[in-house]
Amino acid sequence: MFSFAWPWMIGLLGLPFLIRALWPRTRIENAPGAPEIFFPHIARLKAVFPKQPGERKSGRPYLLVLGLLWLGLTGALMRPQLVDQFTPLQDAGYDLMLAVDLSGSMAALDYTRNGEQVSRLDIVKSVVSDFAGRRQGDRVGLILFGSMAYLHVPLTLDTLSVRKMLDNTAVGEAGDTTAIGDAIGLAVLNLRDRPEKSRILILLTDGGDNASTIPPLAAAKLARQYGIRIYTIGVGTQGLVPIPDENGQIVLTQFDLDEKLLRQIATITGGSYFRAADTEALQKIYAQIDRLEKTQAGARSYMISRPLYRYPLGGALAALLLLSLLPLFRQVRRGF
Repeated sequence: MFSFAWPWMIGLLGLPFLIRALWPRTRIENAPGAPEIFFPHIARLKAVFPKQPGERKSGRPYLLVLGLLWLGLTGALMRPQLVDQFTPLQDAGYDLMLAVDLSGSMAALDYTRNGEQVSRLDIVKSVVSDFAGRRQGDRVGLILFGSMAYLHVPLTLDTLSVRKMLDNTAVGEAGDTTAIGDAIGLAVLNLRDRPEKSRILILLTDGGDNASTIPPLAAAKLARQYGIRIYTIGVGTQGLVPIPDENGQIVLTQFDLDEKLLRQIATITGGSYFRAADTEALQKIYAQIDRLEKTQAGARSYMISRPLYRYPLGGALAALLLLSLLPLFRQVRRGF
């Protein structure tokens, strides 16, 4: 769509006419004390210097070029532009924040898929990708945590981007320990200003908290104050599980999932705890979330403008060049 950013600048077109109307007019012949010459044979003088055809029109090219120059400058000041406007539709949905554990224990190979051993993180990626793909109309964000927690994807309607960003993660990129409390605190920070009744955190972890600066239960109570429900999901099996060591060798290592802590976090906030024994364990979460009240996401308009002022400005510069060349053209014409 074509438009002007400053359409009021069109008033400048009348400025030369206003200046001409207000400029004081003085005529030399009417000035007091002006000298007068009386020539008795004026007819002979006119015959010696006859009027050249088109002499009265000699100033018209200048006026025309000056008019084009002023028109181009005014058009540039009006800032013409092509504007494309995009307005996402309002849609009812939830504000879902996913917090995924990337600690070193997520490399444990205690799941199977299609007859092959896969890591806990691979299963989480599969489950979360499936979950995010079902959340059409919901705002989904992604928090990754290990020794520290950080926001990987802000709340967005683009669930495909969330899935792709999670697929590119790796075990240990946030540290080898587990900071559950910090992940909850970061989720509260990003969900507290969202509409009420639809603030949800889904926390997926395979261990207990051993690196948080915020105690997990204190963070859960803070989430309850802001009406955020936390659904906790325990990943992995208890006891000795195979895990690759630094040399790539598979060794058996003892892991203990703190299910008590995850249940407490869920209970404090009005959520639920689930044990992800396989990829179908999250079906209960889908049903519970769908029973909550959806809220409207505010629509936003995005305007992409492409300025076009260079075209009238270029025309004005061309008129200025032509104005400077007009005396040369007249001299060449008289020479011929």
